[in-house]
Amino acid sequence: MRAAKKKAPAAVPLIDLPAQVKPLHKAILKDWSAALAAGAYINGPHGKAFEAELAAYLGVKHVVGCNSGTDALLLAVRALGIGPGDEVLMPAFSFFATAEVVSLAGGTPVFCDIDAKSFLLDLGEVERKLSPRTKAVMPVHLFGRAFNVPELKALLMKAGRPEVAVIEDTAQALGATLGKIRAGALGTAAGISFYPTKNLAAAGDAGALATDDDALAATARRLREHGMPQRYTHTEIGYNSRLDELQAIALRHKLPRLDKWNAARAERGSRYAKLLAGLPLGLPTQAAGDVWHQYTVRVPGGRREALRQHLVGAKIGCSVFYPICMHQQKPYAAAAPSLPVAEQAAAEVLSLPMFPELTAAQQAQVARAIREFFVA
Repeated sequence: MRAAKKKAPAAVPLIDLPAQVKPLHKAILKDWSAALAAGAYINGPHGKAFEAELAAYLGVKHVVGCNSGTDALLLAVRALGIGPGDEVLMPAFSFFATAEVVSLAGGTPVFCDIDAKSFLLDLGEVERKLSPRTKAVMPVHLFGRAFNVPELKALLMKAGRPEVAVIEDTAQALGATLGKIRAGALGTAAGISFYPTKNLAAAGDAGALATDDDALAATARRLREHGMPQRYTHTEIGYNSRLDELQAIALRHKLPRLDKWNAARAERGSRYAKLLAGLPLGLPTQAAGDVWHQYTVRVPGGRREALRQHLVGAKIGCSVFYPICMHQQKPYAAAAPSLPVAEQAAAEVLSLPMFPELTAAQQAQVARAIREFFVA
């Protein structure tokens, strides 16, 4: 009798979006149907309720819903009056939107190197690159780890620049904490993304600005509606950037579950650390308050692409965030500084599957595939 073929293991995705929404599917559809029947699609009751609920979650006075995390950052930059002649310091290792919004407002991104262990903005670089033109610093809470904003504020105070604003790029770290304070409530303002892969995910593009500043919030609300404080009265050039009701409904259903999901991510981060121990990889350190938007390892020795291809062949989801630093992208490359730590990170990082529903068996499968690569 012929032996049965061994069944190939199922693929492990980088993220499993349907798994998260499945238990909420019927409830979301019910509320979507009611909203569609009511005809309240923009600035409706769910959008306003979500703003209030997220503000309470973060511990801030104001949340201004908008149509993407990119627009949330842009609204913050514009509301702070950043424009031509103004500089904004930021890490070079981030998604392009961090710099893009400053350029769109007419300001100048000033790229800084990063800390090799955390991938976050290097405070020493901030101190060196502060100038009379610095209007803001935009730290990025990358991969789910909160940047130490209080240390940044102390540095600005010591430098005699307490007026410099701190804009938190919180796209990847909603729910992360620094002490008892949540990322997004640490600085002058924060931009938050609800892109479908984020820890709190919409069913499309959506975002929000968070702040304790009454005037900044009021300006952001005007800007998101064509610079319009009242209907058909336009006091400045703005945008069409509002949070639609269907996305707000999905986010309202998910927000009460965010802390539970983030705790599950932390458990999976701890499990990866055990499974991958002893391999020639740079493993991320796990700090209290991390929410593991991505679980990102370093692959030294120029072997990152070979490992990536090996994992793809083994049907293991993986991705590189980010292969090219912002200062090396075409719009900025002509005046690019040398930022060796960020550039080395871009050459070595590889993100592994990470989502709350990731099973122990799936993580073991990922670890086996990685061990096979290094043993071969």
